[in-house]
Amino acid sequence: MDRRLTPFSGRVAHVSLRGQVAAERFAEGEWRAVAWPLADLEREPGGARDRQVLFGDRFLVLDRQGGHVFGQAGKDGYCGWLAEAALGPDIAASHFVAAPATHLYPEPRVQARELAGLSLGARLAVEGVEGAFVRTAAGYVPAAHLRPLAEPMDDPAAVAALFLGTPYLWGGNSRAGIDCSGLVQAALLACGIACPGDSDLQAALGREPAPGEAPARGDLIFWKGHVAIVEGPGMILHATGHAMAVVREPLATVTERIAAQGHGPVTARRRTG
Repeated sequence: MDRRLTPFSGRVAHVSLRGQVAAERFAEGEWRAVAWPLADLEREPGGARDRQVLFGDRFLVLDRQGGHVFGQAGKDGYCGWLAEAALGPDIAASHFVAAPATHLYPEPRVQARELAGLSLGARLAVEGVEGAFVRTAAGYVPAAHLRPLAEPMDDPAAVAALFLGTPYLWGGNSRAGIDCSGLVQAALLACGIACPGDSDLQAALGREPAPGEAPARGDLIFWKGHVAIVEGPGMILHATGHAMAVVREPLATVTERIAAQGHGPVTARRRTG
């Protein structure tokens, strides 16, 4: 089983795994929501970061150990450990942040000192509208920065372009820092397209274009351990350690550079639209 997608801490497993793993205990789990702007999803308590979850992301808690909880992220099924303090009560999110980033404020006033910064993709339950702001249980957010979950964006390449200049961060999923698969996931989820967290899993999305069919806007291009989004003829958007940022580059340039580094040719192309 792929540990990333298997809700089993080594001690407690989700009830769906009964008869498949040798667990001390099986549990239905408890749904919570991320209450920090950003939290690391770790391989073990306090260990290496696999991915990140954003404010408002749902998380199914199955096990607890030393101030950390093990569970599964609702947005993509990714499993791991979070700091328990990062979680609050579950929420019925109604909107998501559709701008590259925004702020939570204690009152609906632009001069107010911000409470926290939120990244594109963060989810909130809107309780009301006050002028140019919406009210949530966590604070006020500029209404112009949000979209209803029922009205996703429609151009993954345009969403990816919102991250241009974002610093590269291994395992990152936000405007504060993002990696190649994090960028793809953010772009697709904002457009209402289900997407796993890592590039090897993303290579199974959609369909393979016909042989000889030119890359189209929004196509995903894969190399060994790397993924990019086609922006237009001959151009891609990707988060790369080469530039340590999200950049726009010619597809041919990137392909040549990756081959020269010994990582081989393009391995796949997928069309999700």
